[in-house]
Amino acid sequence: MVDQEKIERAVRLLLEGIGEDPDREGLQETPKRVARMYEEIYGGMEEDAGVHLRKTFPVDSCEIVVEKEIPLYSTCEHHLLPFYGKVQIAYLPDGKVAGLSKLARTVEVYARRPQIQERLTAQIADALMEHLHPKGVMVLVEAEHMCMTMRGIKKPGTRTVTTARRGLFQEDSKWVQTFYQMIRD
Repeated sequence: MVDQEKIERAVRLLLEGIGEDPDREGLQETPKRVARMYEEIYGGMEEDAGVHLRKTFPVDSCEIVVEKEIPLYSTCEHHLLPFYGKVQIAYLPDGKVAGLSKLARTVEVYARRPQIQERLTAQIADALMEHLHPKGVMVLVEAEHMCMTMRGIKKPGTRTVTTARRGLFQEDSKWVQTFYQMIRD
């Protein structure tokens, strides 16, 4: 649970710490706005991806399912700055599939908490394996991190790519090749 009052106090201290006057006209409501924003962007802290993946539909085929270009917005746990990009998900059903929106909701659950991209990628793959019990899963995340763009090295446009492979995607490279072909098209 997000503690609105603590966040408001912390934002006031932050503003004072950078030399601002939290009581000046433009900043008076900032602590409340930030607290509401944090409740939204960290809304995945208490969520369970399994809730979204419980609703499944039976299928006879075990052909690959790919959902491409799922928008991703998260926050780097090291600097509390945003990172954003796209997620590609593939899985090989074993008798059941999830509703397509449920894959995007799974991404949201893990993105809406302080994160590192490598863990986020693995968490999505592990949730699909745990709740859908497919023959295999592959997740690819490509994101730009504001901690590299606006501070430190200052290299805008740099993209970080991470993958997680489970099941047949680890065992048989033909599925990996199929995945890459499908996300290119």
